[in-house]
Amino acid sequence: MSLRIKNIRTRLKKERLDGLIVSSAANISYLTKYRSRDSYLLITGKQNIYFTDSRYIEEATLKLRGICKIEKIDGPISELMAEACSGLKLKAIGFEARNISFAEFKKIRRGLKKTKLVPTDGLVEELRQIKEQEELRKIRKAIAITAKALKFIKSFIKPGRKEIEVVGELERFIRYQGASSSAFDIVVASGPNSSFPHHISGARKIRDNEPVLVDIGVDYQGYKSDLTRIFFLGKINILAPRIYDIVLEAQNQALKRISPGVAARDVDAAGRQYIAAQGYGKLFGHSLGHGVGLEVHEKPRISGKQKLKLEPGQVFTVEPAIYLPGRFGIRLEDMVLVTEKGCEVLSGAINK
Repeated sequence: MSLRIKNIRTRLKKERLDGLIVSSAANISYLTKYRSRDSYLLITGKQNIYFTDSRYIEEATLKLRGICKIEKIDGPISELMAEACSGLKLKAIGFEARNISFAEFKKIRRGLKKTKLVPTDGLVEELRQIKEQEELRKIRKAIAITAKALKFIKSFIKPGRKEIEVVGELERFIRYQGASSSAFDIVVASGPNSSFPHHISGARKIRDNEPVLVDIGVDYQGYKSDLTRIFFLGKINILAPRIYDIVLEAQNQALKRISPGVAARDVDAAGRQYIAAQGYGKLFGHSLGHGVGLEVHEKPRISGKQKLKLEPGQVFTVEPAIYLPGRFGIRLEDMVLVTEKGCEVLSGAINK
């Protein structure tokens, strides 16, 4: 039995739940240490049941031996889940409210006439915040691949190349370096497109004398990375280097605040207040950062509304930015690990 599942069983006792239906692929992967695809997991005090279809039965049986009972999905999952819960005589079962559709909920509820379905939020995600050493090893590797990609692409980015060409070259490079895929749609935003925080890379040709923003992350054995850098081509307007320096210092101010016991909103404030003091506060709209692990956006969220206190083992981004509409945007994004005494910049080997 994995310690992670034991921890969930402890949480279930506190919540007075007999079981938990886990439908999030990331959460199932975390609890079983097996990359989940098109599956469900039922955790109870007596038994764990992994539901999957014929494509994954053989593999799951091999990988999850001694951890879960494997059930083949050969009909509606709602009926199979209801049958399993009834057979175990469960009175109150939690389900992941964010990850199960209302239609699925209604189907499962119809089959569980004597069982109470209780919505839960964050039971597994709370545990996922604190990264174990094996998780950190994979995250570090993902970051190392991303670092190599950013260094490699610097010489490829030239006037006349399309944004999407740069994306394609990055996709090719990271796979040769051991990544299974990109962690999200890679962003290559040139010139005025860089003022869109989540620009969709397209056919625009990169021009001389403009900044190019590259936001890239990779998936390495299920764990993600997320970094952003700015590349300058030719002669740059005098304002761009000034904005860059402001964003860089805002990031430094935020990094100095990261330490166990510090509220996430205080880290956000450290970077945001510096940008505001320089007169650009209204041009930085998104939160300062987000957790990264099995998902590229997970807990903790580093925003002005988060009272959550930082803990050793948390991994998240620090990404202050300034976006000048119609002109350009500057964002610098690094990943950090909260340590016992402060923080480690995991992507610190990359030259800004």
